[in-house]
Amino acid sequence: MLCIKNATLLDGNHPRQERTDILIDNGIIRKTGRNLTAKGCRILHANGCWVMPGFIDAHCHLREPGYEYKEDIASGTRSAAMGGFTQVACMPNTNPVLDNAPLVHFVRQKAESEGVGKVHVIGSITKGLLGKELSEMGELKEAGAVALSDDGKPVGNAGLMKRALEYAKAFGLLLISHCEDTSLSENGTMNEGYQSTILGLRGISRAAEEVMVSRDIILAETVGVPIHIAHVSTWGSVDLVRHAKERGVKVTCETAPHYFSATDDWVAGYNTNAKVNPPLRTEDDVDAVIAGLKDGTIDIIATDHAPHHRDDKEVEFDLAANGISGFETAFALGVTNLVLPGYLTIEELVRKMAVRPAEILGIKGGTIEKGAPADIVIADPSAAVEITAGTMVSKGKNSPFLGLPLKGKILYTIVDGKFVVSNGRLSEEESTEWTG
Repeated sequence: MLCIKNATLLDGNHPRQERTDILIDNGIIRKTGRNLTAKGCRILHANGCWVMPGFIDAHCHLREPGYEYKEDIASGTRSAAMGGFTQVACMPNTNPVLDNAPLVHFVRQKAESEGVGKVHVIGSITKGLLGKELSEMGELKEAGAVALSDDGKPVGNAGLMKRALEYAKAFGLLLISHCEDTSLSENGTMNEGYQSTILGLRGISRAAEEVMVSRDIILAETVGVPIHIAHVSTWGSVDLVRHAKERGVKVTCETAPHYFSATDDWVAGYNTNAKVNPPLRTEDDVDAVIAGLKDGTIDIIATDHAPHHRDDKEVEFDLAANGISGFETAFALGVTNLVLPGYLTIEELVRKMAVRPAEILGIKGGTIEKGAPADIVIADPSAAVEITAGTMVSKGKNSPFLGLPLKGKILYTIVDGKFVVSNGRLSEEESTEWTG
């Protein structure tokens, strides 16, 4: 039995910060309130710290099966825990692609035996991510898939995407759209604009994203089903989603920390760690993404954690892989670039990193209340965070944010009442007592 004392409770559902105790037994939150005690209870003092529901990442890449040299389920879930994530949803662009029930079972069983957090599987919309034939959606759902996506590749055929939405409606599955018109982005390596011109790199027009955002909003509106737009990066996409919501379209969307924390200026010097798809955009786009987060147009913050081996990044910019390793920097970037400047309250950040992801994926979590699983993260809001390649738990050290002075240190990550991170360090053994 564990009691977290004097917690500044931030559950994302109430605007008022509450000081309370949290009593945990057998992996379940048994009671919250003041002056809680229990015989033989272990005590964790959380004075001055934020106590939040475990974060839920609705979009990540664990790379297993097939690319274990980049990341695997064991290393990925530990990296996630270091960032405060107790649940993650992994995308299907593995090798082989997660387009059938046995592979969904494989990932779930591997997560149970080797992972330290809860892993949900996002199956593919089309077989092999080839955009030609729909996957067996019913079998994927029965195997445990929580959503479907061809992330990394768009479903280019509008007729096939419409049919996918119709089948998804029948099976009660959410489709997550990778919005990219490859005829507009083909061979591009960074945002099209001033920086691409002076660097001599082929640019990717914002139209490549916005055309597909518009198409999939129209298709979802036509069929009358929900759709979720992945990794929104441009002001035009934010505007399209905002207007769609205003007229009642069942659309939700996400952005990633790098889209509110960095611009295409970060590519200067051909920095391959700043190469990502969709690409880092301009200051105007960053401002629009922040505005979208503030007014609720953008529902959640997802990491799009995309770890790579150094051999995939330490090459010519045109040849380098796209992606940023994002689990361990996500919360600190949110605190530093959204909360401290006053764009979001900490409660709003928690809502976008824990509450809404659970609601959109239709899974349990994102709350601290009696009877809920004891998935909890504790952070020191004033503690400095400086993440380096040496401190990262992920196999992928590919991040442009390494070495930056950030705020909001994750001290404890608790999954089903068990400590995965203790005193800011990875530990699969329960902590005895700590005073903050």
